[in-house]
Amino acid sequence: MIPSNLKIFLASKSPRRKKLLEQINLQPEILHCHFDEYFDSKKRVPTIAKSLAFQKMEVAKNENKKGIIITADTIVVIDGKILGKPESVKQAVAMLKSLGGRKHFVYTGFCVFNSLNGKMINDYEKTEVTFRKLKEAEIKEYVAGGSPMDKAGAYGIQDDYGAIFIEKINGCYYNVVGLPLTKVYQAILKVL
Repeated sequence: MIPSNLKIFLASKSPRRKKLLEQINLQPEILHCHFDEYFDSKKRVPTIAKSLAFQKMEVAKNENKKGIIITADTIVVIDGKILGKPESVKQAVAMLKSLGGRKHFVYTGFCVFNSLNGKMINDYEKTEVTFRKLKEAEIKEYVAGGSPMDKAGAYGIQDDYGAIFIEKINGCYYNVVGLPLTKVYQAILKVL
């Protein structure tokens, strides 16, 4: 078990990640770190996911917090192409159209760092997701609601329509939400 007096810091703007950590009885303090994402698209996807989480950790460490710091980055991949967060409504619609009726992969890279002893784990999780065929009206209604605009691949598995777009998943559900809880929990235990 994770000691209840251990300070946990989450360097993420994602309310979903915070909620997931609260689900396992952790009360993370949010660190607001500015981070410009950069990656080499020629690298393997797991390497990119881990690298993004590591880059975020390098920024988060500068906050000089005492305890466990967690960073994460989720990316969606279809046909070898990385889908980040949509930059426009048009892009969100295009992303969802490309996912409709097809299989894609969700990768979340994460870092868990114990600033008290310097131990760190940088790892990732991969989940296969299959969408059902989507109607254009469904896509447009979902995008008009604004929900997909802050999510990689323009959808949230835990959201209204996002939840019913998915036909099946193979792997960790929480990874698709944005944080592979089991792996992160085990990583916290390993860095204590």
